[in-house]
Amino acid sequence: MSTTDIPENDLTPELIDDIDRLIGDAGISNNRTLIRRILTSGLQLGTDDTDRLDLKITSASLIEMRNAFRLFAPYHDVAKATIFGSARTQPDSAAYRAAHDAAAALARDGWMVVTGAGPGIMQAAAEGAGPDMSIGVSIRLPFEEKANEIIGQDPKHVAMKYFFTRKLMLVKESTGFICVPGGFGTLDEMFELLTLQQTGKAEPVPIVLLDEPGGVFWKNLEHYIRDTMMPAGVISPDDLDRVLITDSVEEAHAAIVGFWRNYDSLRWVGDTLVLRLKHEPTDAEIADLNERFGFLLKEGAIRRVAPFAPEKADRDKLDLPRIALVLNQFKVGSLFQLVNAINQLPSIGA
Repeated sequence: MSTTDIPENDLTPELIDDIDRLIGDAGISNNRTLIRRILTSGLQLGTDDTDRLDLKITSASLIEMRNAFRLFAPYHDVAKATIFGSARTQPDSAAYRAAHDAAAALARDGWMVVTGAGPGIMQAAAEGAGPDMSIGVSIRLPFEEKANEIIGQDPKHVAMKYFFTRKLMLVKESTGFICVPGGFGTLDEMFELLTLQQTGKAEPVPIVLLDEPGGVFWKNLEHYIRDTMMPAGVISPDDLDRVLITDSVEEAHAAIVGFWRNYDSLRWVGDTLVLRLKHEPTDAEIADLNERFGFLLKEGAIRRVAPFAPEKADRDKLDLPRIALVLNQFKVGSLFQLVNAINQLPSIGA
């Protein structure tokens, strides 16, 4: 049984009918099955005699996610980039200026900047983007971080109790990430991004490790990864290739924006992976992609396709050209290579 299948055999038919009536009485017409699952799971937590602390965690998490979903909803169609970094970075540091300038460059291109809403690098990014282009997701701690003055009183700010719900919202809505030197929290966020990409649990996105000019923070980490982790066989030789390590704000900005130059999105249709593009590739370009990226395929070839039936049913970006392939699932972490090539096709033009 799938983990998304909620068994209802421990609830009486009358109670199940009551749940359906409650959904109807609330005026809910969309996604009724999913709402039913949420309500059913809540009742089952009660019938399971779940520990009170576990119930408090579940309740607070659901409330926090609902508040965050409502905050982000008006900006669903606006490109967003998350900037991670230390809360302890001082305003007179080069790293602070780098985060500020990177956020400002993205905001000028219409990107909203998401931060943890705290001091240090988070405040630098919020200052660079400006309050209109900033979203803050802060954490409530007993001893340290409070929301910065740029975003703290802004309606585009939400405070959370749990790191895991906060991290979800810092990652879920963004299509680009910049990590500036930081401590355990920054490294945790950076490595989770890489894990999600490596395992295919997240769609390909640009990830930039931005240092201060001449800085070696990320270079030293790169040396450790390449000299220790790779020889130990615990990661693949190309796992770090998906990341740009730079001390240039201009390169960081170009990497985030340029990743979406031609590539738009992806969708699975059964075993077939569909990549939606902004420009239709030529026959010669398709042949070249097959020659260069045949190692990604489980069978068949990369090919141009029309929208599939599930895409048509959902009216899912039907105006965009698309290519399709049957991907070897063990190669999902290497999709970024194909995306980078798609973004450099001559058919894009200048």
